[in-house]
Amino acid sequence: MNAPSFKALVLDFGGVISRTLFETHELSEVALGLPPGTLTWRGPFAPETDALWQAMQADRITERDYWLARTRSVGALLGEEWNDMQTFVQRARGADVHAVIRPEAIAAVHQAKAAGCKLAVLSNELDLFYGASFREHVPLLHLFDVIIDATYTGVLKPDPRAYDMCTAALGVSATDCVFVDDQSRNVLGAMKRGWQTVQFDVTQPADSYRRALNLLGL
Repeated sequence: MNAPSFKALVLDFGGVISRTLFETHELSEVALGLPPGTLTWRGPFAPETDALWQAMQADRITERDYWLARTRSVGALLGEEWNDMQTFVQRARGADVHAVIRPEAIAAVHQAKAAGCKLAVLSNELDLFYGASFREHVPLLHLFDVIIDATYTGVLKPDPRAYDMCTAALGVSATDCVFVDDQSRNVLGAMKRGWQTVQFDVTQPADSYRRALNLLGL
C-alpha cells in the first residue's frame, strides 16, 4: 500500500455517510405508518420531478429551507405540525440507525484510518437534524478525530471559516485535506480554500468513495 498523498479525509454527513431520505422512502413510510408510495419527492434521483429541489440547486432557497418544507409536509400527512428537521429524521428513520449508514462509508473510513489518515466530519446540520444522542448509536463516528457541526458553530459551508475551523482542529494544512460533499456549493467552497475535493454522487456512492481514496493514495 502506498503512503497517503494527503493526511486527512473530511466527509459531509448527510448523503455522504448516511443514506439520503430520498433513498429510504420505504423505510420512512413503514416507520411513519404511511401507505407505500406516499412519499414521492426524489431530489437528485429525479430532479425533474422535484421543483423544490431545483429551487435549492439554483440557490433560490437554502438546503435547510428545503428540508424544513419537507418536514412540514410530511408532518401534515400525519395530521401533526412539525417545525424542526430533527422531528422528521428521528421519526422517519425508525429504530434501525445502522440501516441508514452507507456500507461504502464504513469501508472507506476504516481504510483511511488504517492508513494513518486523520478523519473529520464537516456538517452543516448533524445534530440539528439527527439529535445529539444519534452519535452514540453510530460506532463509525467514534473513529473520527474531529466533528465540526454548524449546529453549534453557526458557520455554514461554504463559508470559508467552516473549512478553516476544520483544518485548525485537525492540525493540518488545506492541501492535506480530501473533502467529500454532495452539494456543489460546498465542494466549490473547499476548492477555494485549496482542498482536494470529490463531488459525491449519491447515485454512485462506491465510485465517489473510490475517487476519494485515490486522492489519498490508497
